[in-house]
Amino acid sequence: MQFEKDMTEDKTIAILVPCYNEEVTISKVVSDFRAALPEATIFVYDNNSTDRSREFAAEAGAVVRLERRQGKGNVMRRMFADIEADVYVLVDGDDTYDAASAPKLVDVLCAEGLDMVNGRRDGGSMEAYRRGHRFGNRLLTGLVSTIFGNEFSDMLSGYRVFSRRFVKSFPALATGFEIETELTVHALELRMPTAEIGTPYKERPEGSTSKLRTFSDGFRILRTIMLLVRDERPFQFFSGVALLLLLFSLAIMIPVFLTYFQTGLVPRLPTVLMATACSILGALSFFCGLILDTVTLSRREAKRMCYLSIPSPSA
Repeated sequence: MQFEKDMTEDKTIAILVPCYNEEVTISKVVSDFRAALPEATIFVYDNNSTDRSREFAAEAGAVVRLERRQGKGNVMRRMFADIEADVYVLVDGDDTYDAASAPKLVDVLCAEGLDMVNGRRDGGSMEAYRRGHRFGNRLLTGLVSTIFGNEFSDMLSGYRVFSRRFVKSFPALATGFEIETELTVHALELRMPTAEIGTPYKERPEGSTSKLRTFSDGFRILRTIMLLVRDERPFQFFSGVALLLLLFSLAIMIPVFLTYFQTGLVPRLPTVLMATACSILGALSFFCGLILDTVTLSRREAKRMCYLSIPSPSA
């Protein structure tokens, strides 16, 4: 549409491609996105590849840089810090995402003044997902939706478009594949304007292998969610811990009370001491949650002010 074209024609667009041993696919990814967004600059950040990924990316016309710290989170932290643009398109270098959808994602971000558009993975054969990935994605996405807000149905998608103010206000603390979780929670916590648009998804080409480790990376993502709950929802987190300690204390004290009412004696003194200690720890946990909730509010206000200091994509 003409309106969408007017909104994007004066924007600088950067396409960010984290890359680790993707010599089979990286040339096609760069070529496809160059065709889809000819006005954009494509940056390929190589993460210690042992194949010819860097060479092929450069031959395809990308700006190639090196990040020596291993892990997708480390690569994205470096990209977000180094690259200056109005709009950022993030995509994996494995040729599973649809480059033709990129203009639509960018147009929606600029036309509606959004800060993130998530490219939800639609379709794709069973070969496009490794065993357990669909279930794990639904489980982790559902967990984040329950705690932080139900705005995304594919939290772990590697295809996203960001505004400058999202990128430059994002702390990027994760080191690996859990970075997608951190991106999602950052948007939800600051209540940024976002959208999710379906994009075609396909399996990797023959000879290309996934770097995601199903169980270890899944547990790292789950751990990241729990840490984000602790950091962003401290009252709920520590109140939950306090409740568990209180219930445990009551459970072990009930037999002691029953014995006392029947005999007037307290024969299990260690149990009483343990129950008392758990009750005290529960009370401490509860008040820690109250105090940290105030600290978190101050942190959120500071992040919000940093975010607001950067012009919106529609400005």
